[in-house]
Amino acid sequence: MASYAQWVAGARPRTLPAAIAPVAVGTGSAHALGHADLGLALLALLVSVSLQIGVNYANDYSDGIRGTDEERVGPIRLVGQRLADPANVKLMAFLWFGAAAVCGLALVALSGTWVLLLIGAAAIVAAWRYTGGANPYGYRGLGEVMVFIFFGLVAVLGTTWTQIKALDLASWAGAAGVGAIACAILVANNLRDIPSDTETGKRTLAVRLGDARTRVLYAVLLALPLLTSVVAALVHPWALLALAAAPLAYLTVRPVLQGARGRDLVPAIGRTGLYQLGYATLLTVGLALSG
Repeated sequence: MASYAQWVAGARPRTLPAAIAPVAVGTGSAHALGHADLGLALLALLVSVSLQIGVNYANDYSDGIRGTDEERVGPIRLVGQRLADPANVKLMAFLWFGAAAVCGLALVALSGTWVLLLIGAAAIVAAWRYTGGANPYGYRGLGEVMVFIFFGLVAVLGTTWTQIKALDLASWAGAAGVGAIACAILVANNLRDIPSDTETGKRTLAVRLGDARTRVLYAVLLALPLLTSVVAALVHPWALLALAAAPLAYLTVRPVLQGARGRDLVPAIGRTGLYQLGYATLLTVGLALSG
């Protein structure tokens, strides 16, 4: 049986910035538009974190039973390393999806945004179908697209909408910036796994693009949020504060552009998450100061 520490590691805590950042930016956007509700923000955070942990366990299960996790480097794989019963890992994934559903229901009920129920249901289905089911879209190079949509646009704009039922250019710009870094986390992860994914037939975007072009894509995704913060500043000038994250973006991208491979890319994934938190914090503060 897997130990408690192994179950925690299986949740992949380093990916949690991708769940925290959009709620922070969405709340900052709501404040800039006139009203932020910290209670609703907390519920949105519980939804986002629960989905992120759920998808991490779901990926562990689905990749593990397909045999695509057996030769990978990086975080612990509960199923691939035969540390836990696959059925238990699958159950854990659906428990977290259930928690996301319950918190999401409370969020839309309290905010009166019932249309978001359908979007929330789609998010749970997308989380499972990334590597699960008969034809997972993560194996067809579409993972980054769905991450951008659900951990960028949906998470940020949904957070803002539940609090004030309004959006502006800065809301969309912030959502695009957060989504770009969330994609960069996945790109760095898939860059590291190109050799094993190629061998097992997992056709991620990184496998399709190849090593060199994937590194360029990673750099573009880290630069894009700095550009979107300038767009956000057209509406709320203090959003330019997010440009202070540029040195962290440089330190994050440098080893990737210098050719880091395999285990040497693992720290880059963690630094990408820190960059996302730093960018989101600065942008949130900027939007709050503009309110």
